[in-house]
Formats: sequence, structure tokens, C-alpha cells
Amino acid sequence: MSLVAAAAIDVTDTADAVAAFDSSPRLYALVPCAGSGERSGAAGPKQYAMVAGQSLVAHTLAALAAVPRLAATLVVLDPQDTQFERHASAFTGWAARVGGSTRAQTVANGLAELAQRGAGPLDWVLVHDAARCLLRTEWVDALIDACLDDAVGGLLALPVADTLKAEGDADGKHAGRVQATLDRRAKWQAQTPQMFRLRALRDALAAANSNVTDEAGAMEAQGHAPKLVPGALENFKVTYPADFDLADRLLRTRR
Repeated sequence: MSLVAAAAIDVTDTADAVAAFDSSPRLYALVPCAGSGERSGAAGPKQYAMVAGQSLVAHTLAALAAVPRLAATLVVLDPQDTQFERHASAFTGWAARVGGSTRAQTVANGLAELAQRGAGPLDWVLVHDAARCLLRTEWVDALIDACLDDAVGGLLALPVADTLKAEGDADGKHAGRVQATLDRRAKWQAQTPQMFRLRALRDALAAANSNVTDEAGAMEAQGHAPKLVPGALENFKVTYPADFDLADRLLRTRR
């Protein structure tokens, strides 16, 4: 090994050792906001659709802004996005147009951006869907409290209450029909935020395949066991056309 390489390792180890003794790691929120929302039926990206008087993403960012322990929030946008500032005029955090073709790539690019802006490898990052616009401060605080001293991190999630059915092969004679009933015991529905250390999540996403659909899945693929933190039914992801009406009613009732 060269002296230069050895010196680089020493510097990295020293920096990590110093960070490890920091009893108050910083917490950042990262909001991937580069999707097109194809399933939503909206005329454009669903994060800019109006819900209860504001854009969907404006509600999401207002909820995160009310969490005192977050050092900053980074929104990761599509490189061609020209609408964000108009639809989130009250947002005072960071925005970066470095989104990728998949959610995983968008989050990975956002983590790199956070590192460039001063986030350390052992700082926590809470990744939250822009489309979960009913987020409450107390849910984020509960996640932070549960995971801040955890070796891995974790996510908000809900135990599955409904009976689960598996559909037959889409190309076979049982398409659109039940093939099997699945055991719902010990099954949870993943939500966000999902909270992990910056470097651990970057490494996990770099090693993940294109099928990973959330950050916890990438961490699981590396042998980690993220902590399940009970969330709330109201913290659903606005995905389909009917979801917009439901979110609108809930937000107006909340006020």
C-alpha cells in the first residue's frame, strides 16, 4: 500500500472516529420529488396538484419544516423541473435538480448532494415521499426517538390488517382471479419517513438492484434489519385519482 493511500485511510478513520463520539448527530430530511405520477391521473406531476388549497408537496414540506430537530430539508427535483418554486413558494430549505430515472437513483443523488452541503457520513437522513402530504410532526418525532440510538435505523410502518390475496399469473387463465390467500401475520405496510445513516444508505443504494422500491429494502439487501416504528393510517401515499379527494377532505377537516 502506498503512503498516500495509507494516509487517506488514516484521515477517513479519524473523521469517522470523531463523528462516532458526537452524541448529537445531525438529522436531515430528503424528499425525492422527481417523479411523473403516472398512476395519479393528474394533468402533470402529482406533487404539484392542488389539495386543500395548496400543492401536495407544499403540505409535505410544511410538515417537515415544523420538526425542530431537522437541520435542513433537501428536495430532489427532476433536472428539467420548472415548477417547484411556483408550487412551494413558502419553502426555505434546499432544492437540487439532480433527480434520476428511478426513486433509488434520485435518493442516491440527493445523499451525494447532502454530503456536498456538509452532511457527515454518520448523520441521519429521513427520506420522505413527497406524496405523503398528511404527515404530522409527532409521527416524525416518534421515528426519531425510536431510531436515534439504533445501530441501523428504521421506518414508519403499519401492521397489515386486511386479508391478503395473491392474483394469478397475469398472462395465464387466472389473471384477475385469486390464486392464494397470504398469511398476514407479521406483515407490515411500509411508510415514510425512513431513517438511516447517510453513508450506510449510500452504500446500500449503490449495491442495490433496480428493483428496490424503498430505502429499507436496500438496507435489508445488505443484511441489516431496519426497525419497524408504528405509523398512522392517515400517513398514506397519494397515488390514485380517488386519493386526492380523500387527502383533501382529511386536510380540511384537520384544520
